[in-house]
Amino acid sequence: MSHMSFAHPYFGAFFSMFLAFFIFFGIVLLARRISRALSSKNGEKLKLTIYECGFPTTKQPNRISPHFYLFALLFILFDVEIVFMFPWAVNFKALGVFGFVEMTLFILLLGIGFVYAWNKGALEWHSIK
Repeated sequence: MSHMSFAHPYFGAFFSMFLAFFIFFGIVLLARRISRALSSKNGEKLKLTIYECGFPTTKQPNRISPHFYLFALLFILFDVEIVFMFPWAVNFKALGVFGFVEMTLFILLLGIGFVYAWNKGALEWHSIK
């Protein structure tokens, strides 16, 4: 059979899907180009000001310590481990020794990560002054 068969029952559905996909992205790209061509390029000071209320924006240093973000990231990391441990605990007998060894390795790796974060001082709460 050297020619392509168009008699497949799903050929029309796949062809319609790909055609709709390309038409959709073509329209999106065309609309984006038209909107950029017609948009105003000048930046007005009045447009950038605060409307009716509020303080004028000033550049100020970030007063939020990055330690908050590090602590939150570590919380999420060690909290997600429960998602992996719950199915293991439910099927503990069915998994047998293999499941026990795998979870032991998983907990060991998490413990190594915990000790590493502790040694780096990621869990120490510094005062912000």
